[in-house]
Amino acid sequence: MIRKLLIANRGEIACRIIKTARRLGVATVAVYSDADADALHVQLADEAVHLGPAPAKDSYLDVDKVLSAARRTGADAIHPGYGFLSENAGFCRACDAAGIIFVGPPAGAIDAMGSKSAAKRIMEEAKVPLVPGYHGTNQNADILEGHAQRIGYPVLLKAAAGGGGKGMRRVDSPSEFHSALAAAKREAMNAFGDDLMLLERYVVSPRHVEIQVFCDQQGNGVYLFERDCSVQRRHQKVVEEAPAPGLSEDLRARMGEAALRAAHAIGYVGAGTVEFLLDASGAFYFMEMNTRLQVEHPVTEMITGQDLVAWQLAVAAGDPLPLHQDDLHILGHALEVRIYAEDPDNDFLPSTGKLVRHRPPRESESVRVDTGVQSGDEISVHYDPMIAKLICHGRTRKEALAKLDRALQEYQIAGVRHNVEFLRRVINHSAFAAGRVSTHFIEDYEAEILQQEQQLTPLKCAAIAGYLNQREIQDLRAAAPAADPHSPWHSGDNWRSGLAARRAHNVEYRGHHAEISFIARGDSVYWQCDALEGDIHTGEIRVLPGRELALVDGRRLNFSSVDTEQGGAIFIDGTQVEFKLLPPDLGESGDQAHGLDAPMNGTIIALLVEPGTQVEKDQPLLVMEAMKMEHTLRAPAAGTVQQFFCAEGELVDGGSLLIDFEAGE
Repeated sequence: MIRKLLIANRGEIACRIIKTARRLGVATVAVYSDADADALHVQLADEAVHLGPAPAKDSYLDVDKVLSAARRTGADAIHPGYGFLSENAGFCRACDAAGIIFVGPPAGAIDAMGSKSAAKRIMEEAKVPLVPGYHGTNQNADILEGHAQRIGYPVLLKAAAGGGGKGMRRVDSPSEFHSALAAAKREAMNAFGDDLMLLERYVVSPRHVEIQVFCDQQGNGVYLFERDCSVQRRHQKVVEEAPAPGLSEDLRARMGEAALRAAHAIGYVGAGTVEFLLDASGAFYFMEMNTRLQVEHPVTEMITGQDLVAWQLAVAAGDPLPLHQDDLHILGHALEVRIYAEDPDNDFLPSTGKLVRHRPPRESESVRVDTGVQSGDEISVHYDPMIAKLICHGRTRKEALAKLDRALQEYQIAGVRHNVEFLRRVINHSAFAAGRVSTHFIEDYEAEILQQEQQLTPLKCAAIAGYLNQREIQDLRAAAPAADPHSPWHSGDNWRSGLAARRAHNVEYRGHHAEISFIARGDSVYWQCDALEGDIHTGEIRVLPGRELALVDGRRLNFSSVDTEQGGAIFIDGTQVEFKLLPPDLGESGDQAHGLDAPMNGTIIALLVEPGTQVEKDQPLLVMEAMKMEHTLRAPAAGTVQQFFCAEGELVDGGSLLIDFEAGE
């Protein structure tokens, strides 16, 4: 029995593990960096140890510091979570040498699957189906290009040491090969310290179906069915579900048995995931094995009724698996979505800043939220921008989808850009509802789920008018003398002085500018919106004081709001309206600065052109790294790069001027 568990991770991962440990009566130790001193996982743990500066390499990835924290606190086991040190064989060996239980597989199993090229050879011997490719160690660019020609385009470049879509590039023709190889190697070295690449034939329109396996120290093994993780962006999963839609019992059994062969071939112990590509004909091919618990494990827990972290702790302590294969059954359907601080309308660019509001839907037996943040936290440039995972269960896939859509409508996030609306568009798409998914789902339906222009509707205009009126009242009350208890400013009604005249504000919503004017009479606010496109909307709203309700043209709707740095965010009728307040137009004009700013905090990886170079529209100008991903800054138009205000390796702040760019005539 494990007595005290140190969790060598952060965020929602650590919080989720703490929850099970607490239920089992196991004491917990959190670790944290400078950036996470007040983080939720630190608050939930029984005790916490500071590791060092914010960069992961100086804190969460420092093996000596993590082991020192375990020794100081008397922890007899370490759970690495997923990410960071979870698939680091050296860390596993260091735990063994220190007499500390590593909650995960043996170092040899991690080694075997840590190199994708070595893993392919092992799987071939275990008779696990493989995608044709090249898994050798010769990394000469011309040699690799020759193998790409042999395999046949399109091909997929993959970092042998990595995962999560990092160091991965699709290449469609020989002309793209060398530039894609250089970018993939650079990203792999930055993420994993190893730029060894392998090549695979790119399977067109496949599904990503993975099998959850579990093995104990006595040699027993089971598979806990499959998850479909096909909906992805940048090779990172967005929606996961279990079981996979349309999978026959025969195919499920064949994939599960192949996954167990893969696990037994490397002497596996603990929780692992064997990932397959599944084509339209029903043929499946081994991709990789993740030697850890997966981010999407909650959907498996939902359909089996099992706690996989509890299984991990039991197996790590030497206990046999709690169930046999015949004891496991699929119960209903579950879906998970990953809620990120990112901008789907801007190529999923990560968003950093203060999380002004984080209010998840109410949890229940069928609605689960795994998160590591709360209102007031900072979304940092140093770590993955995930805010939470939302998981919903139903008796059928249709019921689970309905619950998930309702929960997404109830989710309230403000202060950073996020993907909640995008996720709703994905799960409500007719192809997704029908189970017609592939790893190209987002690209195939880009027009419907990514490029939906968000106009100011009458409901949104009413919400903004009601919010602005409420804020004016609050500002006036705050300015009133607190010493006079009889002041009408402290009354609970809508009384105010000097505000009978119509007031007007310029606002911006999703790039659309409008003037919203309103006048308050009694408890009601009568408003008018003049959009620049020429549309005029009018109506009435009444925000009920002290309650999260509003009457909009006679409709009774849920309504709540929060101030943001540049305006406000309103949540009404399952819709979020986040807008900016613009300064009054005073008719002043001046020279418009021409240049390109950093979209976020990050590190400059490469400058791709020389000062003075004439470039075409969308030509790559520089590459920066932020939140563990590379981002390319491109020319907004044909023109000339006059000067760079940054250098390779430099850490830059979001919004800082990086390039002096002059557009052509």
